[in-house]
Amino acid sequence: MLANLAMASKSDHLLIVVSILEGRHFPKIQRHTVIVQAKFDGEQLSTDPVDHKEQPQFCTELAWELDRRTLHQHRLQRTPIKLQCFSVDTTTNQRECVGYIILDLRSIQEIKQPPRWFPLLSSKYTKLKPAILLSMVLENDEKQSPESFKARKAPPRQVPMGKLQLVLNEEEGFHQLGPADSCSELFVLSVTVACASKLEQLIGRTTELSREGVDFFFYYTLLGNDITSEPFQNVMSPSFEPERASVRIRSSEKILRAYLSQQPSLEIHLCCGSHSLGSAEVSLSSLALTSVSLSTQPATVEGAFVLQSPGQARPRLPSVPTDLQPTVGVSVTLRKETANPQAAGRESGDGLRTGKDAVPRDGPPSPAPAAPSTAPAPALAPPTDEQRLRSPSPGQSTPGGGRRSVSPIKGGAHTESDAESLQEEEEEEEKRPTLPEPKLSPPAAAPAKKNPEAELVSSVSMSAPKVAIPASAHHYCFSMDLRSIRDLNTGFPVNCTLRYAYQFFGSAAPIMTSPLVEVKRGTEVFLPQSYCAFDFAALPHQLQDTFLRVPLVVEMWHRDPSARDVLLGTASVQLSHLLTAEKSRFLGPSGQQHWRQSYTERLPVLKAHGSSEKVAELSYFTTLEDLGLVRTQDIAISESSQSGHPVQPRAAAVAPPSGPSGAVAEPRETLEYRAAMELEMWKEMQEDLFDDQMKKKELNHMQALAEEWRKRDREREALVKKKELEYNLLEEQLQKTLAELEKREKNLAHAELETQRLQRELRAEHEFSVRELQDSGRRLREDCTHQVELERAKVRQLEEENTRLQQQLLDADSKYKLLEKEFQLFREQQHTRPEVRLQSEINLLRLEKVELERKLETSTKSKLHYKQQWGRALKELARFKQREQENAMSRLKKQQQELEHMRLRYLAAEEKEAVKTEKSELEDIRNQLNKLKQQEVKQPWGDPVGGSAGESVDDHLSRLLEERDTLLRTGVYTHEDRIISELNRQIQEAMAQRPPSTTDRTHRPTH
Repeated sequence: MLANLAMASKSDHLLIVVSILEGRHFPKIQRHTVIVQAKFDGEQLSTDPVDHKEQPQFCTELAWELDRRTLHQHRLQRTPIKLQCFSVDTTTNQRECVGYIILDLRSIQEIKQPPRWFPLLSSKYTKLKPAILLSMVLENDEKQSPESFKARKAPPRQVPMGKLQLVLNEEEGFHQLGPADSCSELFVLSVTVACASKLEQLIGRTTELSREGVDFFFYYTLLGNDITSEPFQNVMSPSFEPERASVRIRSSEKILRAYLSQQPSLEIHLCCGSHSLGSAEVSLSSLALTSVSLSTQPATVEGAFVLQSPGQARPRLPSVPTDLQPTVGVSVTLRKETANPQAAGRESGDGLRTGKDAVPRDGPPSPAPAAPSTAPAPALAPPTDEQRLRSPSPGQSTPGGGRRSVSPIKGGAHTESDAESLQEEEEEEEKRPTLPEPKLSPPAAAPAKKNPEAELVSSVSMSAPKVAIPASAHHYCFSMDLRSIRDLNTGFPVNCTLRYAYQFFGSAAPIMTSPLVEVKRGTEVFLPQSYCAFDFAALPHQLQDTFLRVPLVVEMWHRDPSARDVLLGTASVQLSHLLTAEKSRFLGPSGQQHWRQSYTERLPVLKAHGSSEKVAELSYFTTLEDLGLVRTQDIAISESSQSGHPVQPRAAAVAPPSGPSGAVAEPRETLEYRAAMELEMWKEMQEDLFDDQMKKKELNHMQALAEEWRKRDREREALVKKKELEYNLLEEQLQKTLAELEKREKNLAHAELETQRLQRELRAEHEFSVRELQDSGRRLREDCTHQVELERAKVRQLEEENTRLQQQLLDADSKYKLLEKEFQLFREQQHTRPEVRLQSEINLLRLEKVELERKLETSTKSKLHYKQQWGRALKELARFKQREQENAMSRLKKQQQELEHMRLRYLAAEEKEAVKTEKSELEDIRNQLNKLKQQEVKQPWGDPVGGSAGESVDDHLSRLLEERDTLLRTGVYTHEDRIISELNRQIQEAMAQRPPSTTDRTHRPTH
């Protein structure tokens, strides 16, 4: 019965589930977390701490267990659920209430409702109006039985957003984010550091601005890749080229947005050597908040971000004026990559791509304007914007073979003293190319007949040689990009540089990649500055014949600083593949249609000296553009295009002329002498001009030094003013800090005393409660022990009484047997004795019978009394059990269960024994009564004996009824119990055995 009640109450158990999903319109605070505490019916639950940012993700469910009756009472009393939002400082563990939300318990239903936004009441951030997304539902707390368990279909696989990781794919040059089967779109995440201002505000007191070799640069980490900008030295007016770093990511737009929303902010540091002077934070999660699809429009976060000093406590520092705050201009762009091979940027081995401009890469990576080529090309119109984006022509290669790009001249770092500045200027003069020697150009033309010396002098003033271009020649532009080296097959790391030359393009100077790159076994390295374009004029059949016959040989060199360069191997690029490639049409600057053919391939680098062993594998990309027919038919050839051979003057053997009279002229009047004099005079004039130029240059240098001195003076004054402002701010801050520290010390002392007092009070209350609990437990144990002993004594007493009654029954049985024997003897002797004597004996027997019935009734009453006493004991034990269960149910539950089991076992055994004893007694009594009835029926006189038998049956019937009613009144037995059923059966048998009425018996002898 108790088990059924427990099962019924368990099915009514409910769960109030409050789901706290996320927040919005929260400010972003560093070193702070947000938690939400929920309180209901005195029980308090809280979420895990999350970062204090714009959209904190809680994703927590809080549940309270109760039954339907308690829920009904709470709804009648309108008990609320209060949610409090706290901001926790992770450094000091100080909590501050941000706001709260009150939830009505009556609005919670068993049907799941969609989540809703609840604004924070009494919010600390009044301008932002933060809110929390909540969902409430009422669930049944039913545990599923093992029999009813059935396998269910697994839900569709989802990517866990908390476990997204970037996996580098070195072969393809990108990072994989998410499953490769469902995330197959390519995206480009690029960061551009464009400009900076007011950087002197971050310079410490110990940093020397004028010290030689002090370089400043910007540093940041983009998805695990460390990026540094080009160093600069002048922090007053920083001058550096904007640099862009890009990372290719292969994923889907949804997963990429989710990954960026979980990423921390991008920190951009201003560094000096190995020290960080300040940093600015750019939020990457803002890229994921844009609603525009990346396939149609890129997501961009750009602006001027304030640089903060690393030792600066940002929330507590006094605000610096806006015009004095150091800032850095940063642009972060996320776009979807288009499949254009020429627009692909230069990538490194880890999928990172850097460049100095933000222009799509149709040409070289550097934005240097193209210089006029020295190769045989027509004198075309001035270069257009597209041509300026191309790389320098081979004529711009350095004598060492490395490519050099034209870049704006940067101002070097000057010292404060004039001597060092002059020395610096002299060094710059040495680095600059020397002035060309003045060419000899006599003002007067020589006559037709001259001597050899005059012929030699005049040959120097001749113009450069020209080449005639056929009318059917085409203007071609060939470009080659050596992309990467991989599969190195050497036993040591290689400092690799690639070199090639192709004289058909008009240059004998070799083209080399620079700087050196280190290649190791099992890695792929992308080559920097490996793009070069050639402009030349040639006939189509001549181009085809040359490309088919002559391959372009690329040499792979290893440079060791302590040894000579080593040629590792060569790769032959078959340019004939370009001729069979697919042609694409494009428009030139003047609107004319041109053709372009492109080809890319990976080819092996074979070991030098005729061996076929593979050293490495080279990846390259070539493009051939046909720009149409050449317009100008004569172009000049410079010295660099003539295979490095200087122009040799031509000497003509001409006989000296003879005058008409044959006489020799005066030496001072000859043409040679006059030419020599004019030459000397021209030299003196050039020397005077050179002296004037040097004086002007000296004056310009002195003016520049004076201007530099004034500029340095202004910088020092600005720096001093800045330091004064910093010192004033620091002094105010120190004074405020000291006052706060004194106040905090007083508060701490007072709080410490209060804490000690509370600890003493709590300790005393705890000890008192522990003693009280121990005393109450001891009293309960003693009471329980005493009650158990009393019950055991009562049980023993009842057992003794039962034994005594059983002994009396045995004695009565023996007497009954003796009487039965005497009765048998009496029946045998009744035929010989007179009737009066028999009547007296019958009377005596009746008296004995009455005495026996009286004893039997006494024993029956004693047995009923025993049963009544046992019922009272059971009732008292039940009342004691109920009282003990109400007082100490949790502590005595196990003991009560054991006592209950013991009592049930004892009662079962006792009832079983009692039933057996009563059955035997009733069976004996019934047998005796049947025997007596049979004997009385056989008597010739039936009135007195028959009347006594009827009276005995009635007494037996009344006894059975009284016994049954007594057992039912105890409350221990019911009508379904076995002993009550047995008594009902005996009552029915006794009623069936009752003799007929007295009237019938009186009239029976007359018949």
